[in-house]
Amino acid sequence: MSKDFTYTINSIFFDENYRPSDGTRITTNFANLARGESRRENLRNALRMIDSRFNALANWDNIKRDRYSVELEIISVDIDIEGNGQHFPSIEMLKTNIIDHKAHKRIEGIVGNNFSSYVRDYDFSVLLLDHNKDLGAFSVPDGFGDLHGKLFKDFIASDSYQEKFNKSPVICLSVSDNKTYYRSENYHPVLGVEYLPNESSLTEQYFKKMGFEVRYFMPPNSVAPLAFYFFGDLLSDYTNIELIGTISTMETFQKIYRPEIYNANAVAGNHYRPDLKHPDYSLTQIVYDREERSQLAIKQGKFAEEYFIKPYRSVLEHWSENSAL
Repeated sequence: MSKDFTYTINSIFFDENYRPSDGTRITTNFANLARGESRRENLRNALRMIDSRFNALANWDNIKRDRYSVELEIISVDIDIEGNGQHFPSIEMLKTNIIDHKAHKRIEGIVGNNFSSYVRDYDFSVLLLDHNKDLGAFSVPDGFGDLHGKLFKDFIASDSYQEKFNKSPVICLSVSDNKTYYRSENYHPVLGVEYLPNESSLTEQYFKKMGFEVRYFMPPNSVAPLAFYFFGDLLSDYTNIELIGTISTMETFQKIYRPEIYNANAVAGNHYRPDLKHPDYSLTQIVYDREERSQLAIKQGKFAEEYFIKPYRSVLEHWSENSAL
Protein backbone atom coordinates (compact mmCIF):
# COMPACT_ATOMS: atom_id res chain seq x y z
CA MET A 1 0.00 0.00 0.00
CA SER A 2 1.17 3.53 -0.66
CA LYS A 3 2.58 5.28 2.42
CA ASP A 4 1.11 8.56 1.23
CA PHE A 5 -2.35 7.77 -0.10
CA THR A 6 -5.29 6.69 2.03
CA TYR A 7 -8.37 5.03 0.53
CA THR A 8 -11.79 5.17 2.12
CA ILE A 9 -14.40 2.68 0.91
CA ASN A 10 -18.12 3.35 1.31
CA SER A 11 -21.07 1.32 0.07
CA ILE A 12 -24.75 1.91 -0.47
CA PHE A 13 -27.41 -0.44 -1.82
CA PHE A 14 -28.60 0.11 -5.36
CA ASP A 15 -32.37 -0.45 -5.24
CA GLU A 16 -35.49 1.35 -6.39
CA ASN A 17 -35.05 3.92 -3.61
CA TYR A 18 -31.48 4.81 -4.60
CA ARG A 19 -30.57 8.46 -5.12
CA PRO A 20 -27.06 9.44 -6.29
CA SER A 21 -24.88 11.22 -3.73
CA ASP A 22 -23.24 14.55 -4.51
CA GLY A 23 -19.91 12.80 -5.12
CA THR A 24 -21.30 10.31 -7.63
CA ARG A 25 -20.41 10.67 -11.30
CA ILE A 26 -23.80 11.24 -12.90
CA THR A 27 -22.68 9.57 -16.13
CA THR A 28 -22.25 6.29 -14.24
CA ASN A 29 -24.69 3.64 -15.46
CA PHE A 30 -26.56 3.19 -12.21
CA ALA A 31 -26.62 6.91 -11.32
CA ASN A 32 -27.94 7.86 -14.74
CA LEU A 33 -30.95 5.59 -14.25
CA ALA A 34 -31.80 7.22 -10.93
CA ARG A 35 -32.53 10.66 -12.35
CA GLY A 36 -35.63 12.37 -13.69
CA GLU A 37 -39.32 11.67 -13.47
CA SER A 38 -38.97 8.00 -14.40
CA ARG A 39 -36.25 7.24 -11.85
CA ARG A 40 -38.17 4.76 -9.68
CA GLU A 41 -39.69 2.94 -12.65
CA ASN A 42 -36.27 2.85 -14.35
CA LEU A 43 -34.66 1.31 -11.30
CA ARG A 44 -37.45 -1.20 -10.73
CA ASN A 45 -37.40 -2.35 -14.36
CA ALA A 46 -33.60 -2.65 -14.47
CA LEU A 47 -33.51 -4.72 -11.28
CA ARG A 48 -36.28 -6.95 -12.60
CA MET A 49 -34.31 -7.50 -15.82
CA ILE A 50 -31.21 -8.44 -13.82
CA ASP A 51 -33.09 -11.02 -11.72
CA SER A 52 -34.78 -12.51 -14.77
CA ARG A 53 -31.50 -12.89 -16.64
CA PHE A 54 -29.79 -14.39 -13.59
CA ASN A 55 -32.46 -17.08 -13.19
CA ALA A 56 -32.35 -17.87 -16.91
CA LEU A 57 -28.62 -18.56 -16.68
CA ALA A 58 -28.70 -20.28 -13.26
CA ASN A 59 -31.36 -22.73 -14.42
CA TRP A 60 -30.32 -25.88 -12.54
CA ASP A 61 -32.61 -26.76 -9.59
CA ASN A 62 -34.57 -23.68 -10.57
CA ILE A 63 -37.68 -24.95 -12.37
CA LYS A 64 -39.79 -21.82 -11.82
CA ARG A 65 -36.90 -19.49 -12.65
CA ASP A 66 -37.39 -17.59 -9.41
CA ARG A 67 -34.82 -19.12 -7.06
CA TYR A 68 -32.39 -16.18 -7.06
CA SER A 69 -32.40 -12.43 -6.79
CA VAL A 70 -29.46 -10.05 -7.08
CA GLU A 71 -28.58 -7.35 -4.59
CA LEU A 72 -26.27 -4.60 -5.82
CA GLU A 73 -23.98 -2.43 -3.73
CA ILE A 74 -22.38 0.73 -5.07
CA ILE A 75 -18.79 0.79 -3.90
CA SER A 76 -17.38 4.32 -3.71
CA VAL A 77 -13.66 4.93 -3.15
CA ASP A 78 -12.28 8.26 -1.94
CA ILE A 79 -8.57 9.03 -2.01
CA ASP A 80 -6.68 11.24 0.44
CA ILE A 81 -3.44 12.31 -1.24
CA GLU A 82 -1.75 14.26 1.55
CA GLY A 83 -3.16 12.52 4.63
CA ASN A 84 -4.94 15.67 5.78
CA GLY A 85 -8.52 14.43 5.54
CA GLN A 86 -9.16 16.05 2.15
CA HIS A 87 -10.85 13.36 0.04
CA PHE A 88 -11.42 13.25 -3.71
CA PRO A 89 -14.00 10.83 -5.20
CA SER A 90 -11.72 8.38 -6.98
CA ILE A 91 -13.51 5.25 -8.17
CA GLU A 92 -17.00 3.75 -8.22
CA MET A 93 -17.76 0.10 -8.87
CA LEU A 94 -20.63 -2.31 -8.26
CA LYS A 95 -20.64 -5.39 -6.09
CA THR A 96 -23.12 -8.20 -6.64
CA ASN A 97 -24.66 -10.27 -3.88
CA ILE A 98 -26.91 -13.20 -4.73
CA ILE A 99 -29.88 -14.22 -2.61
CA ASP A 100 -30.68 -17.95 -2.86
CA HIS A 101 -34.31 -18.15 -1.76
CA LYS A 102 -34.36 -21.96 -1.87
CA ALA A 103 -31.27 -22.46 0.30
CA HIS A 104 -32.05 -19.36 2.38
CA LYS A 105 -28.57 -17.93 2.05
CA ARG A 106 -26.76 -14.88 0.74
CA ILE A 107 -23.83 -15.50 -1.64
CA GLU A 108 -21.12 -12.89 -2.02
CA GLY A 109 -20.59 -11.96 -5.63
CA ILE A 110 -17.92 -10.14 -7.62
CA VAL A 111 -16.79 -6.56 -7.03
CA GLY A 112 -16.12 -4.45 -10.09
CA ASN A 113 -18.70 -5.03 -12.82
CA ASN A 114 -19.29 -1.40 -13.70
CA PHE A 115 -16.29 0.93 -13.46
CA SER A 116 -16.21 4.70 -13.30
CA SER A 117 -13.45 7.15 -12.49
CA TYR A 118 -13.14 10.93 -12.58
CA VAL A 119 -9.47 10.62 -13.59
CA ARG A 120 -10.43 8.40 -16.52
CA ASP A 121 -12.93 11.08 -17.57
CA TYR A 122 -10.08 13.58 -17.47
CA ASP A 123 -7.81 11.32 -19.53
CA PHE A 124 -10.33 10.59 -22.28
CA SER A 125 -12.55 13.68 -22.31
CA VAL A 126 -10.02 16.43 -21.58
CA LEU A 127 -6.39 15.34 -22.06
CA LEU A 128 -6.94 13.16 -25.14
CA LEU A 129 -9.26 15.68 -26.81
CA ASP A 130 -6.88 18.59 -26.17
CA HIS A 131 -3.93 16.57 -27.47
CA ASN A 132 -5.70 15.84 -30.77
CA LYS A 133 -7.36 19.24 -31.21
CA ASP A 134 -4.97 20.54 -33.85
CA LEU A 135 -3.50 17.30 -35.15
CA GLY A 136 -4.25 15.94 -38.60
CA ALA A 137 -4.30 12.34 -37.39
CA PHE A 138 -5.29 10.76 -34.09
CA SER A 139 -2.52 10.02 -31.60
CA VAL A 140 -2.17 9.26 -27.90
CA PRO A 141 -0.10 11.43 -25.52
CA ASP A 142 3.06 9.93 -24.03
CA GLY A 143 2.31 8.17 -20.75
CA PHE A 144 -1.43 8.19 -21.39
CA GLY A 145 -3.14 6.30 -18.56
CA ASP A 146 0.04 5.76 -16.53
CA LEU A 147 -1.11 7.74 -13.47
CA HIS A 148 -4.62 6.30 -13.49
CA GLY A 149 -3.27 2.76 -13.84
CA LYS A 150 -0.84 3.14 -10.95
CA LEU A 151 -3.50 4.70 -8.73
CA PHE A 152 -5.84 1.80 -9.42
CA LYS A 153 -3.17 -0.84 -8.74
CA ASP A 154 -2.20 1.00 -5.56
CA PHE A 155 -5.82 0.82 -4.41
CA ILE A 156 -6.15 -2.90 -5.21
CA ALA A 157 -2.96 -3.59 -3.23
CA SER A 158 -4.07 -1.42 -0.30
CA ASP A 159 -5.15 -2.73 3.09
CA SER A 160 -8.50 -1.01 2.52
CA TYR A 161 -9.27 -3.24 -0.47
CA GLN A 162 -7.72 -6.43 0.90
CA GLU A 163 -9.64 -6.20 4.17
CA LYS A 164 -13.02 -5.68 2.48
CA PHE A 165 -12.91 -7.94 -0.60
CA ASN A 166 -11.83 -11.56 -0.93
CA LYS A 167 -11.18 -11.57 -4.68
CA SER A 168 -9.80 -9.33 -7.39
CA PRO A 169 -12.27 -7.21 -9.37
CA VAL A 170 -13.84 -8.10 -12.71
CA ILE A 171 -15.01 -5.24 -14.95
CA CYS A 172 -17.53 -5.99 -17.70
CA LEU A 173 -17.76 -3.54 -20.60
CA SER A 174 -19.23 -3.25 -24.07
CA VAL A 175 -17.26 -4.39 -27.09
CA SER A 176 -15.72 -1.68 -29.27
CA ASP A 177 -17.62 -0.52 -32.35
CA ASN A 178 -14.39 -0.02 -34.33
CA LYS A 179 -13.06 -3.57 -34.05
CA THR A 180 -13.95 -6.94 -35.54
CA TYR A 181 -14.41 -10.00 -33.32
CA TYR A 182 -14.00 -13.57 -34.50
CA ARG A 183 -15.93 -16.46 -33.00
CA SER A 184 -13.65 -19.19 -31.63
CA GLU A 185 -14.25 -22.86 -30.77
CA ASN A 186 -13.79 -22.21 -27.05
CA TYR A 187 -16.99 -22.46 -25.02
CA HIS A 188 -17.70 -21.99 -21.32
CA PRO A 189 -21.05 -23.17 -19.84
CA VAL A 190 -21.79 -19.76 -18.28
CA LEU A 191 -19.61 -17.24 -20.11
CA GLY A 192 -20.54 -18.81 -23.43
CA VAL A 193 -18.57 -18.74 -26.66
CA GLU A 194 -15.29 -16.85 -26.75
CA TYR A 195 -14.59 -14.20 -29.39
CA LEU A 196 -11.12 -13.00 -30.39
CA PRO A 197 -10.51 -9.35 -31.43
CA ASN A 198 -8.67 -8.40 -34.60
CA GLU A 199 -6.56 -5.80 -32.78
CA SER A 200 -5.97 -4.13 -29.45
CA SER A 201 -8.04 -1.05 -28.60
CA LEU A 202 -7.17 2.07 -26.63
CA THR A 203 -9.52 0.89 -23.88
CA GLU A 204 -7.67 -2.44 -23.68
CA GLN A 205 -4.34 -0.65 -23.43
CA TYR A 206 -5.72 1.71 -20.79
CA PHE A 207 -7.06 -1.15 -18.65
CA LYS A 208 -3.83 -3.10 -19.11
CA LYS A 209 -2.04 -0.27 -17.31
CA MET A 210 -4.51 -0.87 -14.46
CA GLY A 211 -3.34 -4.49 -14.31
CA PHE A 212 -6.22 -6.06 -16.25
CA GLU A 213 -6.24 -8.70 -18.93
CA VAL A 214 -9.28 -9.01 -21.19
CA ARG A 215 -11.28 -11.80 -22.82
CA TYR A 216 -14.48 -11.60 -24.85
CA PHE A 217 -17.39 -14.00 -24.34
CA MET A 218 -20.97 -14.13 -25.59
CA PRO A 219 -23.09 -15.80 -22.87
CA PRO A 220 -25.86 -18.28 -23.77
CA ASN A 221 -28.88 -16.57 -25.38
CA SER A 222 -27.02 -13.27 -25.70
CA VAL A 223 -26.73 -11.48 -29.03
CA ALA A 224 -23.24 -9.95 -28.70
CA PRO A 225 -20.03 -10.62 -26.77
CA LEU A 226 -19.07 -8.72 -23.62
CA ALA A 227 -15.56 -7.63 -22.63
CA PHE A 228 -14.42 -9.11 -19.31
CA TYR A 229 -11.45 -7.37 -17.70
CA PHE A 230 -9.83 -9.38 -14.90
CA PHE A 231 -6.74 -10.27 -12.87
CA GLY A 232 -5.53 -13.87 -12.70
CA ASP A 233 -7.72 -16.55 -14.32
CA LEU A 234 -11.27 -15.52 -15.19
CA LEU A 235 -12.47 -19.08 -15.78
CA SER A 236 -10.96 -20.64 -12.63
CA ASP A 237 -10.93 -17.92 -10.00
CA TYR A 238 -14.69 -17.37 -9.91
CA THR A 239 -17.66 -19.69 -9.43
CA ASN A 240 -20.44 -19.99 -12.00
CA ILE A 241 -22.84 -18.20 -9.64
CA GLU A 242 -20.39 -15.31 -9.25
CA LEU A 243 -19.95 -15.00 -13.01
CA ILE A 244 -23.71 -15.13 -13.61
CA GLY A 245 -24.12 -12.21 -11.20
CA THR A 246 -21.77 -10.11 -13.29
CA ILE A 247 -23.26 -11.19 -16.63
CA SER A 248 -26.87 -10.56 -15.62
CA THR A 249 -26.06 -7.15 -14.14
CA MET A 250 -23.85 -5.77 -16.89
CA GLU A 251 -25.76 -7.26 -19.82
CA THR A 252 -28.85 -5.50 -18.48
CA PHE A 253 -27.05 -2.16 -18.38
CA GLN A 254 -25.73 -2.70 -21.90
CA LYS A 255 -29.21 -3.49 -23.21
CA ILE A 256 -30.32 -0.13 -21.85
CA TYR A 257 -27.32 1.94 -22.96
CA ARG A 258 -26.29 0.18 -26.17
CA PRO A 259 -29.48 -1.49 -27.45
CA GLU A 260 -28.16 -1.38 -31.04
CA ILE A 261 -25.57 -3.97 -29.95
CA TYR A 262 -26.97 -5.82 -26.93
CA ASN A 263 -30.68 -5.71 -27.69
CA ALA A 264 -30.25 -6.31 -31.42
CA ASN A 265 -32.73 -8.59 -33.15
CA ALA A 266 -29.97 -10.68 -34.75
CA VAL A 267 -27.22 -12.66 -33.03
CA ALA A 268 -23.54 -11.89 -33.66
CA GLY A 269 -22.07 -14.07 -36.39
CA ASN A 270 -18.68 -15.72 -36.80
CA HIS A 271 -17.16 -12.38 -37.82
CA TYR A 272 -18.77 -9.64 -35.73
CA ARG A 273 -18.44 -5.88 -36.13
CA PRO A 274 -20.52 -3.97 -33.51
CA ASP A 275 -22.47 -1.05 -34.92
CA LEU A 276 -24.07 1.70 -32.79
CA LYS A 277 -25.99 2.84 -35.90
CA HIS A 278 -27.52 -0.57 -36.53
CA PRO A 279 -31.28 -0.02 -37.03
CA ASP A 280 -32.62 -3.50 -36.21
CA TYR A 281 -32.90 -3.56 -32.42
CA SER A 282 -35.48 -3.37 -29.62
CA LEU A 283 -35.73 -0.73 -26.91
CA THR A 284 -36.18 -1.47 -23.23
CA GLN A 285 -38.86 0.33 -21.22
CA ILE A 286 -36.21 2.43 -19.54
CA VAL A 287 -35.61 6.13 -20.21
CA TYR A 288 -32.04 7.10 -21.04
CA ASP A 289 -30.39 10.11 -22.72
CA ARG A 290 -27.11 8.95 -24.30
CA GLU A 291 -26.28 12.38 -25.75
CA GLU A 292 -26.55 14.04 -22.36
CA ARG A 293 -24.33 11.36 -20.86
CA SER A 294 -21.50 12.00 -23.36
CA GLN A 295 -21.63 15.76 -22.69
CA LEU A 296 -21.47 15.24 -18.94
CA ALA A 297 -18.28 13.16 -19.28
CA ILE A 298 -16.45 16.30 -20.44
CA LYS A 299 -17.76 18.33 -17.50
CA GLN A 300 -16.68 15.62 -15.09
CA GLY A 301 -13.26 15.37 -16.68
CA LYS A 302 -12.79 19.11 -16.15
CA PHE A 303 -13.95 18.69 -12.55
CA ALA A 304 -11.14 16.14 -12.03
CA GLU A 305 -8.66 18.50 -13.67
CA GLU A 306 -9.62 21.41 -11.42
CA TYR A 307 -9.93 19.61 -8.10
CA PHE A 308 -7.47 16.71 -8.42
CA ILE A 309 -4.97 16.90 -11.31
CA LYS A 310 -3.96 20.57 -10.96
CA PRO A 311 -3.86 20.89 -7.14
CA TYR A 312 -1.88 17.67 -6.68
CA ARG A 313 0.08 17.62 -9.94
CA SER A 314 3.57 17.79 -8.41
CA VAL A 315 2.77 15.20 -5.73
CA LEU A 316 1.15 12.84 -8.25
CA GLU A 317 3.98 13.17 -10.78
CA HIS A 318 6.63 12.50 -8.15
CA TRP A 319 4.73 9.51 -6.79
CA SER A 320 4.07 8.10 -10.26
CA GLU A 321 7.72 8.43 -11.31
CA ASN A 322 8.89 6.60 -8.18
CA SER A 323 6.13 4.02 -7.99
CA ALA A 324 7.12 0.41 -8.65
CA LEU A 325 3.55 -0.52 -9.65
